[in-house]
Amino acid sequence: MQNVLVRPQATVLKPLGSLNAANVTKFQYQLNEAVLSDQNGALLIDLGQVEFIDSAGLMVLVSAQSMAQRLNKRLSICSISYPVRMIFELTQLDRVFEIFEGHAAFHAAIA
Repeated sequence: MQNVLVRPQATVLKPLGSLNAANVTKFQYQLNEAVLSDQNGALLIDLGQVEFIDSAGLMVLVSAQSMAQRLNKRLSICSISYPVRMIFELTQLDRVFEIFEGHAAFHAAIA
């Protein structure tokens, strides 16, 4: 189950549990809808409740990042747990994504 919060400046998606090949389809759909929406100039993916991410989950994020860039939108990530951060660092995706400690840092950056 995922939560989607729409704020005037940004949409926040909060996936829960694991983002893996077995369950990433619904998240991918919600993320693509958010990126394609004309209402969203900025998107924040809060990974604070994600315990594990595999290559399928990473590919969804990379695909959404590419789509956001093509549409001149900002896609950022926040609240990454230590195990997930290690995966981002090992795959060097921490250099691809704009990563914030939390919501406050993100909202300060887009203000």
